[in-house]
Amino acid sequence: MYILESKELCKTYGSGESQVKALDHVSIQIEDGHFVAVVGSSGSGKSTLLNMLGGLDRPTSGTVTVGGKDVFTMQDEELTIFRRRNIGFVFQNYNLVPILNVYENIVLPIELDGSEVDRAYVDHIIQTLGLGKKLTAMPNQLSGGQQQRVAIARALAAKPAIILADEPTGNLDSRTGMDVISLLKVTSREFHQTIVMITHNEEIALMADEILRIEDGRVEAGEPVC
Repeated sequence: MYILESKELCKTYGSGESQVKALDHVSIQIEDGHFVAVVGSSGSGKSTLLNMLGGLDRPTSGTVTVGGKDVFTMQDEELTIFRRRNIGFVFQNYNLVPILNVYENIVLPIELDGSEVDRAYVDHIIQTLGLGKKLTAMPNQLSGGQQQRVAIARALAAKPAIILADEPTGNLDSRTGMDVISLLKVTSREFHQTIVMITHNEEIALMADEILRIEDGRVEAGEPVC
């Protein structure tokens, strides 16, 4: 079953001779529960693709379906709610709220949705990510690796079907980066979530189940990782 799919996805900027094709008829299919790495050179279209897959930006043409639902047929408010309930985001710069402590950052998306926090589930995530002793700490009291763990916990807490991670190890040293990817793999399997991760690091990409390569806005056929 394909949990995430794009068909003939295009995104262009400008017009005429100055027109840039950030995405050029991209069609991909991602199976439920898979961990997929997207690699490519700077400016190849990786982040644009992730933004489209997550409904953060609308394409020039083409479709994206999540769990069989075409996200771009939704109005903005409906899309915001759908995104909050079905897609978790992990950004390179963590995007933690500085005035909230670790626990408050983790449960923020759930509370914004007006839902009740599943405390047993959230506590399991917290323990899996080794954050049990940091729940009252503020973001500025954490290391980069700890902040990224909080960002992952926040992405997982609302039980989304899909996690989209944009260079989640970009601001981390190599050892911490590997630890973070290992944790993503563990949580993906334990909580049965599909992960699509952008990375420029080939060694990290090899930890995924499949690698998609993108250049000049075009995606090559996926490479299974042995």
